[in-house]
Amino acid sequence: MLLLLAMAGLAAYLLYWQLGSYVIYTEMEEREERVGVMATAMATSYAAEATLGHGAAALALPVDPATYIKNAMAELPGLKIETGKGDELLHANGVSGRNRFRGLVLSGGQLALRGVVARQTPTERILVSVTVPITPEFIDTLAPELGPIQFNIVRPDVDDENPQATIVNNTQRFASEQQIGPVGRQVPKAANPFDKLITGIVGLEVLDLDHQQQKGAASQVFASFSTRPSLLNRRLFNPLGDLGGAAATALLVVGAVFLLIEIVSLVTGIIMTRTITTAVDRLYSATQHVQEGDLTFRVRLPHRDQLAALGESFNSMMQSVSTLIEEQRLRQKLENELSIAHEVQQQLFPRSVPNLQGIEIEAICRPARVVSGDYYDFIRISPTRFAVALADISGKGISAALLMANVQAALRSDVLRYRNGQPGTHHEEIDTAEIVSHLNLHLFRNTNDERYATCFFGVYDAETRQLHYTNAGHLPPVYICGAKIRKLEAGGMVVGLFNDVPFEQGAVEIEHGSMLVAYSDGLIEPENVYGEEFGTTRLIDVATRNKNESSHEIAEAMMRAAEEWSGSPEQADDMTVIVMRFSATSEEKRA
Repeated sequence: MLLLLAMAGLAAYLLYWQLGSYVIYTEMEEREERVGVMATAMATSYAAEATLGHGAAALALPVDPATYIKNAMAELPGLKIETGKGDELLHANGVSGRNRFRGLVLSGGQLALRGVVARQTPTERILVSVTVPITPEFIDTLAPELGPIQFNIVRPDVDDENPQATIVNNTQRFASEQQIGPVGRQVPKAANPFDKLITGIVGLEVLDLDHQQQKGAASQVFASFSTRPSLLNRRLFNPLGDLGGAAATALLVVGAVFLLIEIVSLVTGIIMTRTITTAVDRLYSATQHVQEGDLTFRVRLPHRDQLAALGESFNSMMQSVSTLIEEQRLRQKLENELSIAHEVQQQLFPRSVPNLQGIEIEAICRPARVVSGDYYDFIRISPTRFAVALADISGKGISAALLMANVQAALRSDVLRYRNGQPGTHHEEIDTAEIVSHLNLHLFRNTNDERYATCFFGVYDAETRQLHYTNAGHLPPVYICGAKIRKLEAGGMVVGLFNDVPFEQGAVEIEHGSMLVAYSDGLIEPENVYGEEFGTTRLIDVATRNKNESSHEIAEAMMRAAEEWSGSPEQADDMTVIVMRFSATSEEKRA
């Protein structure tokens, strides 16, 4: 309440200050406009007289010139009209070409309202100046309901020897040069205890001819006033008549109602406090039971209010806690089963890579969850041949892991039919397209419609240094040989979606010093903070920069680059990469 009263008082004071300032400002604007109109009218009258004769001068004014001037002096005491003067105001501030001016002017230490108008006739240039000095008599004509008004002429203060005579405005210090006050205007007595004194100040625009050539030394004019809210209310509500009094009465009624509401709120607060403390005590007792492990205790509150609802919420929470404890137990059991599934899945991956002369192999698989939907495998077919497979199962989690095991079993059983022979003996050629076609048919028949997998399957022969492959919708592995980069794209669509899908086999002649990189989409799809994917281009760039390193170091560099690109500790998808570096065998080197 104290804060509200303080804010209301401050807001009212600022409002009345602004209202008083606005009244003075508009009154001075009206006087300036009146002076400008007079200067225009007299200049027009004199120009008509000079052009058309003495009788034409009265045609430019509503009444004869003497009466027109006499009527104006009632509102503008000290009015003086001159001809041939005021040309310096038309060129003030370096602006030329103007033919009229009106405003507040400080010249020779005298503050006055000036209006200057120039008229060009066929024979001469007529210049009319209207001057109204700012005197106590003039100030008495301004807003009588405001109380005392005083004009202060100040100049920038560069001397701090007399701090009492300074005014600070926007950090600029001003020293008072001249003060012009009213003759006998006094602040009336307060109409009621709340009718406090309001004092304010408003700055007026002034043209300082005395310091016009001195930069930063121009004087300024401030109009200060002292009044009371009742005087301003009278001016504010005067156009409303009786409606203004009704509005003030309505405001008082609203204030009384507000006070009554505050009293009722105090009584209500006391009652609610006692109710709240009772409910809190019972809730505290319930927490003690929970602390002792009794989750069956329930709170009983007799009232039908929010506190009773809080008690019901507490009871519901305890029921939820019991349920969550049971769910946590089941979740722990599921996590144990997932851990076992992870261990089983790790057994499905090859424990070692084929050991052939002239080839160095490394494979890394990092699952996004406990189990992976990515699958890679190396199957030894003969002493000089082995098969390599990389697949990405649709989906994640347990379902993808189960399908991955299905793919691994079907692929291995189909490939191992070709295992035979010793080095140098005839062996049957393997059609990779046929193997992938068998895998597609197996998945189509044994999975539902929305399950599928992308797959890359290849067979490398160390004797012929040829890699035969089929790419079934998988991201094409990259074969890098010096500056040449080739993507292994021959094959067909993903496996498991359609029954009869044609696949084709591609072949690559492996050269010494070349490298093959196969990967899953989880390695190129990580995004940085700007939403840019890591991409195949950056992956190839990492492989090329590290081509002289071992396969293990190249694979680790790719994984590390993708993780640093995303900058997130959480992995969105399974990440798998296979790196195969080819070099010459000892026999080839001797040859």
